[in-house]
Amino acid sequence: MKTTQKYGKKADRALTMWVKLLRAAATMGKRSRENIESFGLTEPQFGVLETLGHKGPMLLGELGKKRLVSGGNITCVVDNLEKEGLVERVHSKDDRRAIIVRLTHKGKKLFDEIFTHHAEHIAKLASVLTDEEQEELGRLCKKLGLGVQHE
Repeated sequence: MKTTQKYGKKADRALTMWVKLLRAAATMGKRSRENIESFGLTEPQFGVLETLGHKGPMLLGELGKKRLVSGGNITCVVDNLEKEGLVERVHSKDDRRAIIVRLTHKGKKLFDEIFTHHAEHIAKLASVLTDEEQEELGRLCKKLGLGVQHE
């Protein structure tokens, strides 16, 4: 039975959009993850390096919020990156209780080496859409995300 018959056209349209959005995101995510893993990193590790590489040093809690992960999770990811010598924790000069995370020289070098390759990979994946379609999809996803944020 088509969902239109059971739930109506409006619900059918929304459900169809949702399934297509999830499938596209899952496929893009899988291909992105494969690329990230080719650098010997997990997605969360790559995300922390990317955030610090673009935004600079930041408080551990702020880094967790930027990455949309819990405090325990970000601590574990940073612990593992620290063991590899890619990031370091330093105490804030203003508040000794505050921990700032920053890239080490080795971490900055790795970020500089791999991020361009990853960006090119994502651009290649997205190239099935025209430039205008990519911009429109980005705009629509932002509108959807912001619109349902407080529902």
